[in-house]
Amino acid sequence: MKVAVWLLALFFFAVAVTLGARYNSGYVLVVSPPYRIELSLNLLVAVLLALLFVAYFAVRLVVVTSRLPAEVSDFRARQRREKAHAAMMDGLRAFFEGRYAKAERACAAALEMEQPPEMAAINATIAARSAHELRRYSQRDEFIDKAESSAPDEVTLRLMTHAELLLDEHRPDEALKLLDALRTTGTRQHTAALRLELKARQLSRDWVAVLDLLRQLERRNALDMNLIRQWRRHAHLEGFKSRTQDPQALKEYWQNISPLDKKDSKLAAAAAHAYATLSDCGAAHQIIEQSLDDRWDSELAELYGECVENDAIRQIERAEAWLKSHPNDASLLLALGKLCTHCELWGKAQNYLEASLSVEPSYTAHLALARLYEKVGRPEPAKDHYDKGLELALRRLELD
Repeated sequence: MKVAVWLLALFFFAVAVTLGARYNSGYVLVVSPPYRIELSLNLLVAVLLALLFVAYFAVRLVVVTSRLPAEVSDFRARQRREKAHAAMMDGLRAFFEGRYAKAERACAAALEMEQPPEMAAINATIAARSAHELRRYSQRDEFIDKAESSAPDEVTLRLMTHAELLLDEHRPDEALKLLDALRTTGTRQHTAALRLELKARQLSRDWVAVLDLLRQLERRNALDMNLIRQWRRHAHLEGFKSRTQDPQALKEYWQNISPLDKKDSKLAAAAAHAYATLSDCGAAHQIIEQSLDDRWDSELAELYGECVENDAIRQIERAEAWLKSHPNDASLLLALGKLCTHCELWGKAQNYLEASLSVEPSYTAHLALARLYEKVGRPEPAKDHYDKGLELALRRLELD
């Protein structure tokens, strides 16, 4: 529609010009002694218009010619950038396809081309990761250095990448130095950096720091809760192991554990075992009793009969109270058998141990019953239970 309107307007203009020229009888006299030039007005208008067009195109030609070197330079720079961008995209595609050799070549080639610092940092990072996957660690470090020189402002990208690759190489101390350097730059410690630090602390066995990082990640909802509980339990277990030679340190450590973690039967068992190692059976019994009263655990019940002191009678009474609620728990019956053996209640001990074996045969119960028979002077049934216990232990080893 617009084209038709413009064509119609052009026709009207052409007709108006033609009619105006036809009925225009004016002329123009140009005098420059000794010359005298007389022209029709129509011809003068046509000449002026032609001169105007010539002047316009001459000026345009001069302007275009003057701009030509800059435009050629811009065109070539644009071509180089497009070529560098294409090489970077090829490198990224190859990296995510797992074709690391091709990715390294493409990104290394892109690094040699003209490109903004951000693209240079990305290319150097992908090249470094690709070289790492190919186990070419010296080339990886060269690409990391190139990232620093070509894009010094991209600190977070470079340090995070370098730390992650060092952790994959099991070099936690160096990775921690890089993460500390990232923190000193004033950059907010984001979740990915905390995860890397968590892995580094786990590899360096800094369990106190691991627990602190798990608390931070839990507040950010950055990890699966089951995984957090598993790692927190492992950190606490390692904490107990490192304090089995220091009663005061063990006491402080257990007191500082959160009430929720104290309800974990695995941790309660580890703490009780640590106290038993230090011959503090009273503390071990208290931990086991509190944990079993809150939540029943057969493994913890069996541990109740391991550390025995002068309060064995009280332990028997407490265990028999639990037995009313858990009459078929083989571990609890085994613990009662050991406690009664310690108190030389031979008949009760035999009954409890045989009951434990009837519920679930175990090497530990056979061994406890064999030792009981030895103490009461019955070597033949003792030998029989030693043999059965050994046979059961060998069978389970074969299954494992």
